Amino acid sequence: MANEPASPGGKIVLGVISIGDAYWPAVRVHQGRWRYWDKDGLFILDGQRPVTITVPKAWRNRAAITWGVNAGIVSTLRLPGTMPSAGCLAGPLTWNGYPGGIYLRSRSACVPLVFGIARRSAVVRVGVGRRCGMVA
Repeated sequence: MANEPASPGGKIVLGVISIGDAYWPAVRVHQGRWRYWDKDGLFILDGQRPVTITVPKAWRNRAAITWGVNAGIVSTLRLPGTMPSAGCLAGPLTWNGYPGGIYLRSRSACVPLVFGIARRSAVVRVGVGRRCGMVA
């Protein structure tokens, strides 16, 4: 449709979230117990409700996430669906980008992440250091 914004690339989740799905080897890091890092682009279509991203309980000893400014390395985070831009809203046809990615204790994994908006949710498997079939 002519009124829809161009996708930033990646897997579209719940119609308003885009997460990178390109294969990159994990980078070795030392962030506490986390030994590997994979940077993944995350975008949210402006004008949405806040988005919650969660690492399932069974995975919390194996993976952690970080997206957004000063998010830290966490198992759950909440990102705003609307970002202020110079004192005004960017508009409903803008994809807002959040820097970040996934930390692991092992070199590679297919990490399940739960994305939620209001009462809707979807589980997406994100490959870190390997290719995974993403399900949404």
